Amino acid sequence: MTVGTNSSPAAAEAAGAPIPATVPQRAEAAKVPAQPAPAQSVPARAPHARPAHASPVGPGTAADPHAEFAGLGIDPDDLPDGLVIADDTGRVICFNSAAARITARVAGEALGEGIERALPLEDLEGRRWWALTDPYGGLATRRGQPERNLLLPGGREVLVSARYVRTHPTGPLRRLVVTLRGTEARRRTERSHAELIATVAHELRSPLTSVKGFTATLLAKWERFTDDQKRLMLETVDADANRVTRLIAELLDISRIDSGRLEVRRQPVDISTAVGRHVQALTANGQAPERFLVSVSRPLPDLWADPDKIDQILGNLLENAVRHGEGTVTIDVTPTSFANAAGKTEKGTAVTVTDEGPGIPEESMGRVFTRFWRGSKRGGTGLGLYIVKGIVEAHGGTITVGRGPGGGAEFRFILPVAAPAYLTQ
Repeated sequence: MTVGTNSSPAAAEAAGAPIPATVPQRAEAAKVPAQPAPAQSVPARAPHARPAHASPVGPGTAADPHAEFAGLGIDPDDLPDGLVIADDTGRVICFNSAAARITARVAGEALGEGIERALPLEDLEGRRWWALTDPYGGLATRRGQPERNLLLPGGREVLVSARYVRTHPTGPLRRLVVTLRGTEARRRTERSHAELIATVAHELRSPLTSVKGFTATLLAKWERFTDDQKRLMLETVDADANRVTRLIAELLDISRIDSGRLEVRRQPVDISTAVGRHVQALTANGQAPERFLVSVSRPLPDLWADPDKIDQILGNLLENAVRHGEGTVTIDVTPTSFANAAGKTEKGTAVTVTDEGPGIPEESMGRVFTRFWRGSKRGGTGLGLYIVKGIVEAHGGTITVGRGPGGGAEFRFILPVAAPAYLTQ
């Protein structure tokens, strides 16, 4: 490894001169005569800083990185990511607790080691990373390394990025700053994306197979079927096409919710009329009218919301209550007040949907509004409640889940009723 300056410890050792103590040396450090204090004052270390992680400042050494952090009121051990800093000779002068946890090393043992030994990284093809990149002897125009997956001993993956700190833009390397991250969060995201793709593929394959089969049959043997048979096939094709359309709409909603681009077009909404319309649609599809109990506490304040989004919320909650619940489905609409995201009390309209089924287990309550959560094996993509929560929060409201009086599931969402600002000015 190329040495940055002639006054470095490595150069002194090569010349036969005694090496100044640049890192804690435990028992050996006690044998080194005390060095006179430098004329330049060193920033005082914060009381919570851990001196075991930093090298003392002495002649020919870089400034203590912990002292620099202390000047900002920050301890390297407070950082969420692993931080490893090497000086101009390649010796480690900072190895914080997150780096120790990620690498499964004792921080004190890594201090003073060469960067190659303290972080023996390899790329995914088994090549030694520091020999490959050569931060000290490579091109002087380089400023760092972007984040990438590398391997620690034992095959453990870690996300590594590096910054080359130089005395001037093309000067020698003064500091090598390396950050480390575990791969668990990224793996979870990748699994979530893979699960989404698998779910979409499964949900699309079934209706498209039906559509393809019926249309091919009708085109090949149109004259052989009666009008009633043709109508039945076309109705099935229409229902499956609607199923595909709903799935695509759900995927678009998820994309907008995740990116914060879900638009809400507010206008006056009669929530009690919307509830009645959904109950009527369910009874028209074969549900018994006596299964639904609607209770509206009047007078209700004027509700400004996106009517299409409100229909989406009500349709999802009522369909879940009918499909997964049992007994009477109760819908309560009441005026209320609630604490908004800013902590201020605001008027709102609360809608509670309760069934008398087995309910949701306590251990699953925290996962109800996550992607792909399914309360039972009765179909569905597991995306509906995730979208409902996103829509409610886009309106500035809240939604909760609990256990109803009869033991079934109880969903309660509250929407603020304030008119848009341009109407109140």
